[in-house]
Amino acid sequence: MGELEDAVMTRVWKWNRPVTVREVLEDLQRERSIAYTTVMTVLDNLHQKGWVRREAEGRAYRYEAVSTRAAYAAALMNDAWAQSDNPAAALVAFFGMMSDEQRLALRDAVRIVQGPETSEPAEAPSAEENPGSATETGGR
Repeated sequence: MGELEDAVMTRVWKWNRPVTVREVLEDLQRERSIAYTTVMTVLDNLHQKGWVRREAEGRAYRYEAVSTRAAYAAALMNDAWAQSDNPAAALVAFFGMMSDEQRLALRDAVRIVQGPETSEPAEAPSAEENPGSATETGGR
């Protein structure tokens, strides 16, 4: 998902109503020079990807978001992670870029996904309680 798709989706979420290509175009033109057909193509691509739905209104369409900004951000992260040849290293690098606030949000998210803990973590059994786990010290 590219920068222009992000810019278009930002407007669709911000306005929180069905939007036309013309409305998005006029808002984007405040920041950059862009063609109507470019915005139309981006909205069509977002529709094909399932990020927006559209309804015909005369000869044009009105587009509206299918899911939340959070779901979109999660999909971006998942796409980037899926393209890595070393997912663990990619995560370590990503976590290294996070602020303290972002790390706290990550911890909260992990707790939510894992669900409430039902009990304190059990201590590992001692060698006397689980003789099969003890390492033998004698030579064989």
